Amino acid sequence: MKRFSLFALVLLLPLMSQAQDIELELYVDGLNFPVDLANAGDGRFFVVERLGRIIVIDENGNKLSTPFLDLGSQINSSPNERGLLGLAFHPDYSNNGFFYVNYTRSDGDTRVSRFSVDANDPNVADPNSEEIIIEIEQPEWNHNGGDLNFGADGYLYIGMGDGGFGGDPDNYGQNRQSLLGKMLRIDISTTPYTIPADNPFVNDDETLDEIWALGLRNPWRFSFDRETNDMWIGDVGQQIWEEIDFQPADSPGGENYGWRCYEGDNPFNTSGCGPATDYVMPAHDYSHSGLHCSVTGGYVYRGCDQYSLQGMYIYGDYCSGRIWGITPDGSGGWTNEEVANYGGPGFSISSFGEDENGELYLVNMGGFTPNQGEIYRVVEADASTFVIATNNMNDVLIAPTGFTTYQWNLNGNPIASETGTTIVPDATGDYTVTMTTDQGCSYTTEVFSFIVSQDELDVLETIQLNPNPFTERIDITISVNAPSQLQLQLLDVQGQVLRSEKHQVNGEMSLSWGMESLPVGVYFLNLSNEDGSVVRRIVKQ
Repeated sequence: MKRFSLFALVLLLPLMSQAQDIELELYVDGLNFPVDLANAGDGRFFVVERLGRIIVIDENGNKLSTPFLDLGSQINSSPNERGLLGLAFHPDYSNNGFFYVNYTRSDGDTRVSRFSVDANDPNVADPNSEEIIIEIEQPEWNHNGGDLNFGADGYLYIGMGDGGFGGDPDNYGQNRQSLLGKMLRIDISTTPYTIPADNPFVNDDETLDEIWALGLRNPWRFSFDRETNDMWIGDVGQQIWEEIDFQPADSPGGENYGWRCYEGDNPFNTSGCGPATDYVMPAHDYSHSGLHCSVTGGYVYRGCDQYSLQGMYIYGDYCSGRIWGITPDGSGGWTNEEVANYGGPGFSISSFGEDENGELYLVNMGGFTPNQGEIYRVVEADASTFVIATNNMNDVLIAPTGFTTYQWNLNGNPIASETGTTIVPDATGDYTVTMTTDQGCSYTTEVFSFIVSQDELDVLETIQLNPNPFTERIDITISVNAPSQLQLQLLDVQGQVLRSEKHQVNGEMSLSWGMESLPVGVYFLNLSNEDGSVVRRIVKQ
């Protein structure tokens, strides 16, 4: 978060939602400057309001009137980068009731404290349970960082900004004897905290032991990929460039992300700096063109409900309202694409959050107007659908690829032993296949209504279809042994009637159907009278 004078520019834009890959569904509104969102693993959300309150959203999406915790009387929230900034629940919260907050003390310094939930009410914290974990002097009012997260290692990570003003005049980002401009990693299993033995600088007298990584300007929001444990950092830039930093899960720490020597990939103030190879350049950076101004780091999507978002790191910009997704490019690098644009008055992306199932949410701080903050659920713009294909002979049904397990179903019931990627149907009915991923996400295809070819029409001598498969037109020749009124229907694989004709046939009849507009796929011709029917499969290719 930074330079709110720039934020006024966004108020000139109309609220818009252009063609996009994701959409936002309103979950909760009426929040007062929300800046962070956390879950306790039990269906509830906890919203951090910058002015000092933590609000509970119950498992039904209802905002509770009594705050979980109110620190308004003991924080400094002025100017607008100070306040209650971050929240993290202990990995064993369900048993110990511990949670951690990052806030600005009345004198402007950073404090990280532990609190406990009330012993009798899970929706209220004990305000007298505060245990101070760490306090860090702040030379200016801005660039406080504020985010807290527990890693898979059980240690608490704290994102610290460079101390503020502009351009890091005291070079705190590169000062190894300062905790400012750093990512910290501490062991909070005891009070006071201790230093993990494998922190990268524990044997380096020139560097403080708490430091996990350095060279950060203002890591406002960072997160861990819940599947891979990789770290993603949204580091707010100075005047031109915003950046996303990436740290793989197997890193031993110690990365120097380059500030103030570099802003993004670009030199900023290289006085006293080493060669560029000494620094870890961002996975992606973007400029302030298009009214961008301040990156808000997000999460790698690992939920089940939005299949097309799987594995995408989603983040946004506070001012422009644009949202992007980063995915691996297959060559060791990254591909960045815009996935939504919600720029407009009162829409300011201050944070993202996950529920316990990995579904993704976005926090809109609501601009400068009190009680206009909102939480949105991130969803696919077009929900993913899965369809069954067939081979060229149209006698084999083929499941979508890329899944771990398969189960074929007929009329909604599992077919014993049919757990492969294909099936040769031997019965008429509605076929689906249920697929699961390595993460345990389950998806079921749309219905494929398969009709086994049948001959139950006594009057019929022959029915000839030419060509089959066809491309634009199919010729139909029908021979009968007695005069009869026949109905001829064209059906798709969902059983919908696409074309229907009645004909009085005496001997032989020929038809030619032009079907240029039909999509490629499998269809069925059903010839019937009051005594029976004949079904034939045809294929358009």
